[in-house]
Amino acid sequence: MTNKEKYKQAFSALHPSGEISLEVETMMLKNKKSRFRTAMAAAAACLLLAGGSGAAYAANVGGIQRTLQLWIDGDVTNVNFEYNADGIYTLSYPKEDSVQTEHGGGVAIGEDGSERPLTEHEILEELNSPKVEYKDDGTVWVYYGEQKMEITDRFQDDVCYVKVSDGEKTLYMTVKYQNGWCTSPYKYESPDAFN
Repeated sequence: MTNKEKYKQAFSALHPSGEISLEVETMMLKNKKSRFRTAMAAAAACLLLAGGSGAAYAANVGGIQRTLQLWIDGDVTNVNFEYNADGIYTLSYPKEDSVQTEHGGGVAIGEDGSERPLTEHEILEELNSPKVEYKDDGTVWVYYGEQKMEITDRFQDDVCYVKVSDGEKTLYMTVKYQNGWCTSPYKYESPDAFN
C-alpha cells in the first residue's frame, strides 16, 4: 500500500463539521464563477482577435475606406479616403464635372535611420496642410483651410513669403516659384533651405 492510500484510509473516517463544509462549498462556487468569468474573457478575447484580424486583413488587401471632409481649394469637400497599413492612400472627390483621384503615401525616418510607413493620422495632417497650385492661366494660388489667395504678384526673385491661418494655427510659408514650398509655425524659412 502506498503512502497516499494509507493517508486516504486513515482520514476517510473523519467528516468535516457543517461550517467547514459550507466554507468549502462557497469556495467551490467562487471557483466556478471565476472559471466562468475566465472563459467569458477568453471568448471575448477570441472575438476581438478574430474581428481585429478581419479588419487587418481588410486593411492589407483593399484598405479601410471611409468618407470624410477635407479642405480642397478653399472649400470643404466630401472625399472618399482609403488608407492601408503600408502608408498608401487614395482620395477621390467630385471636382467640376468629374471625379478627381489622388494617390500618395510616404515614410517617416526615425533617429536611428529606420523607415516606417506614415500613419493615417500623419497623412491626414499632411492633407490638411497648406497647398500651392500653379494654374494653367499662369496664376499661383495658396490654399489653407478656408483661406485661398492668389500670390502670383508677390514673387520677388522667384521667392514669395505668405502668412496663412486656418483660424487656430498660423503658419509662415516660403514659396519658391515652381520649386516647392515649406512652412513653419515660427518664422519664414530661407529659400536656401530648398537646395
